[in-house]
Formats: sequence, C-alpha cells, structure tokens
Amino acid sequence: MTYVALCAVGAEKILGNEIKHLGYSLLDRQAPGRVTFSGDIDAMYRANYCLRTSDRVYIQLAEYKAFNFDELFEGCYKINWQDYLKKTARVIVDKVRVHASKLNSEHSIQSMILKSIYTKLGDVWHMASMPETGESSDVRVYLDKNVATILLDTSGEALHKRGYRTDGGIAPLRETTAAVLLQEMMWRRKTPLHDPFCGSGTIAIEAALYAHNIAPGLGRRFAYENLVIYNQQRALEIKREEASKIRTDVECRITGSDIDPAAVERSRLNAEHACVMAGRALQLIGSDMRIERPDFIQSDYKDIRAPYETGLLLCNPPYGERLLDQADAEDLYGEMKSLFVDFENWQMGVITSQKNFQECICKKASASKTLKAGNLDTTLYIYR
Repeated sequence: MTYVALCAVGAEKILGNEIKHLGYSLLDRQAPGRVTFSGDIDAMYRANYCLRTSDRVYIQLAEYKAFNFDELFEGCYKINWQDYLKKTARVIVDKVRVHASKLNSEHSIQSMILKSIYTKLGDVWHMASMPETGESSDVRVYLDKNVATILLDTSGEALHKRGYRTDGGIAPLRETTAAVLLQEMMWRRKTPLHDPFCGSGTIAIEAALYAHNIAPGLGRRFAYENLVIYNQQRALEIKREEASKIRTDVECRITGSDIDPAAVERSRLNAEHACVMAGRALQLIGSDMRIERPDFIQSDYKDIRAPYETGLLLCNPPYGERLLDQADAEDLYGEMKSLFVDFENWQMGVITSQKNFQECICKKASASKTLKAGNLDTTLYIYR
C-alpha cells in the first residue's frame, strides 16, 4: 500500500527519517509538507501510533492524469471505495489543493470527486442515496500539474492532538512542532533540557515521551477504526508491541519554568495526563511501572540559572502575534540575551515568527531552520 504523511513544511526530512526508522520505504514522489512511503496494512496502525512529527497519515488510493472533469470523475470512480468505506459512512472531501493544472476550481473539483464516490458506491450497493449523518470518512485531493492524487484519511483528528493536553493556553505550540524542534536540535535523553517559557509544557512533555520511547498516539482513537480494512485485534497487538518498547529505566533531567503560575499548573496537569496515558499503555503488557514526570516551576527566566554545566535550552517565547504586541516581543527578545550568560555552555534553540529576532537578541545564530507552524511562518534559531 502507498501512504502519504503530512507534516509542517520544512520537516519533511525529519519525518522521512522517522518513517524509515519504523521500517518503511520512502517513495520518490515527495512534495512540501508531504512524505510518501510504502508499507503493509500494519503501517496504517504503526504510523498513526508512532510518528511524532506527522500531522496526518493517508492511504493513497489513486494517482492519475486529469485534464478535464470527465477524467477526474472516471479516475476516482475506478477506485474500489466499497473495500474501504462502510455503508454507514458519511464521505467528506475535506480539502482540495491545486497547482499548475487545467482544472483549478477547488469547489468544482470537490463536488466532482464526491459525486464520483457516491456514484460508485451507489452502483455497487444498489443504493439511491448515501448517508448524510454518521461517522465521517475524509478524502483529500491534490491536483498537481494535471495529476490527481486521491487520499483517504486514517488519522481523524490531527496527530498533534495526542490526547494529553486539556488546556493549551492562549498560543500553544503544536505537539508535532515541538517534536520537530527536538529532532532539529539533535537532543538526546541524557542531555539536560529546560524550557524557560513552558506555557502548556509541550516541549518538555514531548521530550519526556521521546526519552522514554513512548509512542505519542497510544492514548487516542483514529479514523481507521471506521474503515472496512480495520482489524481491531491486529491494532491491539501492534499497540501492545509499541507499549513493550516504552523505557522506564532511563533518567531524564527535563524541566520547564514560566513567570505565569497558571502556565506552570497547566504544564504539570498536561504532563500528568501524558504520563498516565503511558501508564495505561504499560498496563496492556501487565506492567505497573511509572514514567518520570518533567519538573515545572514558577520563575521569571531572568532568575533561572543553569542547573548543570551543559544542556539544551529550547523555547517558544511570545511572538507578538497573540501574546504581547510586536514592540513588547522585541523588548523581551532583547532581554533574552542574558540567557547566554546564565546558561553558558548550553545549546539554545528559539522558535519565533519575528524576522528580526537575531538583531533583537544581538547574537547571530549558528544555524537556522524555517518551519511553517500552523498558519505562521516561523524560524528556529540555533545557537551552539
């Protein structure tokens, strides 16, 4: 089977490495924000359970040339939709993306694809109409240089919604983005890590999941559970396999701080939920071992000093978008240069959408990486 995993634009290489680590082969057809790979039916379960940096995982059902609406309809009609969708499914063509193609009306493409799917299912099942209520099955369409790619969603809610974060605060960092940052910084579990703007604890929690080898999707449900190809017993077997890989014997020094006491409490609560989720997964294999929680304290970053000689300071300070205004954000960045003194000999990574960050902090980064996080174009500035 062919799968397409979505990710933040700029994170394709990291996601590709994750997929290869799971044992699956990357295909040549890559695009910004998309990684295509081949795998067996188990890959559907394992990719959704295990991928830290992917936003969604799709099955690619077809890829064909479509210069007009007749070709678009016929190519979609050839798919054996009845092998994937239940009779109770409510099909939604959730997104259409068009690039350099003769057909360029996203709304018209969306309508034609939906008509084709319902026509095929109606013909196969001898049904005059399809359900308008019930569990939805989402289809996504890419039309690139007159080649249509038809994808069926296996994830449901976006994969950054791990299930542990009940309160993200005002401007939370996506869990998948935090996982990308940790990989970009090449962080390892033995290295002390501190986030001085912990917010909802996302960076520290994702570090803890990574350090203990906890698959991030073990505590949630997926859209594949509504598909015909879903095998509940096999999914549970794979879930147990991934639970058996959780490391409870590692020592981590993962900490976070925030000047806002509500943020600290939020981080602690989210971390507790994440570790309880991991504990439930361990119970599937008969283990009652406990996962070490990250440590969060209330403090202004100016009052924090490096607790160890070396480590990684990784943070997502206010951008001036939803928290603070731009002038306040620039003042904050200027004051953050004290971190180079207080955390001497530590690596530092800062993600922000402000293009003048380096000028504000008065220090040129040794490397930088552009990422599209949500709707924002952001840059990770790396100081080594």
